[in-house]
Amino acid sequence: MNRTFPQRRSMDTLSYGSTASMLSRDEKDACCGCSRKCMCVISVTLLILIIIAAAIVCAVVLALPARTPESRYCVTSDNHTGFLCDDRITCLLPSQVCNSASDCGNGEDETTSLCSNLPDNLPGYLIFRCGNPQTWIYSNLKCNGINNCGDCSDESQALASCSFCPSNWWPCTPVLYQYCNCIPTSLCRNGVQDCLSWSDEYICP
Repeated sequence: MNRTFPQRRSMDTLSYGSTASMLSRDEKDACCGCSRKCMCVISVTLLILIIIAAAIVCAVVLALPARTPESRYCVTSDNHTGFLCDDRITCLLPSQVCNSASDCGNGEDETTSLCSNLPDNLPGYLIFRCGNPQTWIYSNLKCNGINNCGDCSDESQALASCSFCPSNWWPCTPVLYQYCNCIPTSLCRNGVQDCLSWSDEYICP
């Protein structure tokens, strides 16, 4: 008599199914773990790259040379060095700069940065240092026959490179301290002694 045994699933099959199921879960866990790890590595890498980029930008910015101040040098129609306005056309006499009147269209000749600490903030070509270094005048006022410095250093050949006398001036030793080496010819033969030698009344035309 043949016996019929109930069919049992093979242990191998069960084991395989169980292993496959466990592998599936392990793979999922492994993927999740890898994903977290990768995200962490990517975040750290990005942070490092940002820091490096910021350092490079700072280095480049700090290494850039300071901006060169815009040149304002110009020559006026009467051959004086002057101050060039923003329109790049108007050339002011030095004595028109920081005189409390805006002679440039945008007022650039009266800015605080230029006029707050006279004469140190002015370009050197706009000023003349007198024999007394504490005294200064605008450069267009030297060699004009007038004793602007008070010691005649602005009218001297040695310090100011002046010619002996401007045109329409008479050479002599003036009586008035206002003048240095000559007097205006308009003072000649005016009935007043303007030269120590009286040449203004007898020789001057």
